[in-house]
Amino acid sequence: MTSAPAVEVSALRKAYGEKRAVDGLDLVVDQGEILAVLGPNGAGKTTTVEILEGFRQRDSGEVRVLGQDPATAGRAWRSRLGVVLQTTNDLAEATVGEVVHHFAQYYPGARDADEVIDAVGLREKVGTRTRQLSGGQRRRLDVALGIVGRPELVFLDEPTTGFDPEARRSFWDLITGLREDGATILLTTHYLEEAEHLADRVVVVNAGKVVAQGAPADLGGRTARQALVRWTAADGPREVRTDAPTAVVRELADTYGEVPGLQVLRPTLEDVYLSLIEGSSTDPADRDLPTTEDVR
Repeated sequence: MTSAPAVEVSALRKAYGEKRAVDGLDLVVDQGEILAVLGPNGAGKTTTVEILEGFRQRDSGEVRVLGQDPATAGRAWRSRLGVVLQTTNDLAEATVGEVVHHFAQYYPGARDADEVIDAVGLREKVGTRTRQLSGGQRRRLDVALGIVGRPELVFLDEPTTGFDPEARRSFWDLITGLREDGATILLTTHYLEEAEHLADRVVVVNAGKVVAQGAPADLGGRTARQALVRWTAADGPREVRTDAPTAVVRELADTYGEVPGLQVLRPTLEDVYLSLIEGSSTDPADRDLPTTEDVR
């Protein structure tokens, strides 16, 4: 990348009374990148994203989004952003078609509203009032409103909550297409498969700070961690953890020829993520983590 980053954050801090929601967070998002932000409830993800969007004031720190400070940027800057919040419940009496077509008029160079409705899978609901949509359908409408303006930078806060697996994968294709069109994507999600599938880079936030970052395959030294080799011996299942799985497999092959039940397992992204946030709070009242009802 030769151009300036889409997002630059240095020493960001935000407290609510005695609680430090964001505590010296540093973050860079390159233009054209899909960045996934992961973290437990209370990590500070939502507060950070709301500061970047210009919805919340920071206590201290330096923030530049598309070259401007969100705290003072104006309407022209906002038209370059697409925002999908965790929850919205407005425009209850308007139909899907009316809402998307209406919002498209706010933006110069907006995407075709009907194409956006098709892209998020709401064609059959185009004449349905928003209050009659299911939770997942309402989420798709939120996504439609976030991308209809053809934004340069898209903030997606838990965008596929309520999607069924087929709809989620269709949405992934949509996000990949946005990036191919030149958009930068900042995604917060609790679906680690989603982060692994979409993200060029993953940032793990805990206690208001970045504790790890890297490509999904390399996060937290994932590729360097010990592998687990499993096989079935004459007396039952066996397994060994090793830094040299190829050597173990070679020894097993010398012994067995075709090794029965052979598996070589590397740590998953979930394994690494959980090790990075071990000991964090899991209070379901915290807004950074959806409750069971939210994700149904």
